[in-house]
Amino acid sequence: MNADRFSLSAEDYLSQTHVLTYIEDAVSQLLEYKEEYSKLGITKFFAEYFSSVQHGSHILFREFSFIKATPYNRASFIRMFWRCFRQIGKNGDLLTVKEYQSLLQLICQDFPMDLAQKAARIVLMDDAMDCPMSFVDFLYAFQIQLYYCEFLESIAIIYQDLLVGKNPNTVIVPTSSVQQHRLLSSDTAAQEGVDASQFYECLETLCDRYKHNYPPIPYVKQILHKVQRVTFFGFLMAIVKHEGINCKLGIVPSKAELLIDSDMDQELEKVIDHILSNPTSSTTALTQKEPTKKATHRKTLPQRKKVDIESDGSTEETDSSEN
Repeated sequence: MNADRFSLSAEDYLSQTHVLTYIEDAVSQLLEYKEEYSKLGITKFFAEYFSSVQHGSHILFREFSFIKATPYNRASFIRMFWRCFRQIGKNGDLLTVKEYQSLLQLICQDFPMDLAQKAARIVLMDDAMDCPMSFVDFLYAFQIQLYYCEFLESIAIIYQDLLVGKNPNTVIVPTSSVQQHRLLSSDTAAQEGVDASQFYECLETLCDRYKHNYPPIPYVKQILHKVQRVTFFGFLMAIVKHEGINCKLGIVPSKAELLIDSDMDQELEKVIDHILSNPTSSTTALTQKEPTKKATHRKTLPQRKKVDIESDGSTEETDSSEN
């Protein structure tokens, strides 16, 4: 456990850990499904709720506003996406952004297409948005895009100001969800990028007063001090590929270990064996419609295998090639 927590005030601790967010959500679900949980008992309900939070399964089939509500929820969602669909990476399949969006919506029904497109843009850069991508490339870009989404919006504004010669040393308040999409241009200035040192100074100033999550400044400095000029998506790709940043996040393993998980392989084999031995029941499970109502943690846990099953089937109509 982090010893620094003892130096925080009660208010700062609650703010940083978002404990109240989970308490409010637990109470909200208890009230919404009180008939179901009246038989279970309030004590056991809270025990199971916070157990699901601890294991990261609490985000399954929840609305996007809940997933985005805390850094832990974002990390849990990214980790769940990796665990559910990593078989795509093992198979070497290449999927388009629309197909990745479909996979994301199997876990979160209202997951916005815009975030998936922004993650794809980091990978594809100048290529057309309908080009297929490997699971590994998309996953690492998606991790940075979702976890640091507010930071990326803010630095997009700074970069745009530097590109046109404006002074970016003002309070940055993202006003548009499409800022990143506007930064790919055939203009000479956009191709050459901005002065890397000046860009770093602006980012350092931003982070001094920033309330949202951002990559560790020493790693940002390391990236930008290697070059004289940098483009926006070149900078984002450098963040995506930085092993130190990925290690600091601690959400998914390094590329060398990303597709290796003996426990998950054993679980997948059990699911496949169950399908082969019970073809009728498995077909019924696959054809069930995703729940449209906000699911509780108790309802999400037994459906995890269903997501794993659907992840295998989702690659049947996509292009396939080796990484």
